[in-house]
Amino acid sequence: MSNQMKTLAESPAQVVRGLYDALSKGDVPGVLAKLAPEVIIDEPTQLPYGGVHQGRELFVQSILGAMMGYANVAITDAEVFEGPAGVIGRLTGTLTAHTTGEEFPLTMVEIHQVEDGTVRKIDVYTKNPHELAAFYARAEAGTR
Repeated sequence: MSNQMKTLAESPAQVVRGLYDALSKGDVPGVLAKLAPEVIIDEPTQLPYGGVHQGRELFVQSILGAMMGYANVAITDAEVFEGPAGVIGRLTGTLTAHTTGEEFPLTMVEIHQVEDGTVRKIDVYTKNPHELAAFYARAEAGTR
């Protein structure tokens, strides 16, 4: 069976679980495989990478690049729930600033729209976007 046939057979929840698994391993090609080419990601505007981003490559450059440019990202738990509004994912983890070693607990809830075996849209909600933005500012400045 080809990978394309296997992907098409996955439920929307399985697609999101695969995305989270690839993210937790730092597997960028695996992440890209789960995203539609023109995926839309809407991040909280307070964050350095906030706003609406369209396309897999922009996701890697603007969001993953910014997050990982400031800190190591360790996902500690990922829960996935499928319902009529889409697939809801809850991620928890820790960010560790490259410059200071400061740790920041991360909690995000995401609503995924999945079609034809790929994620088409992600609406991202962080538990504390203002505190997360302040963490990134300290990491960039090299201060706690």
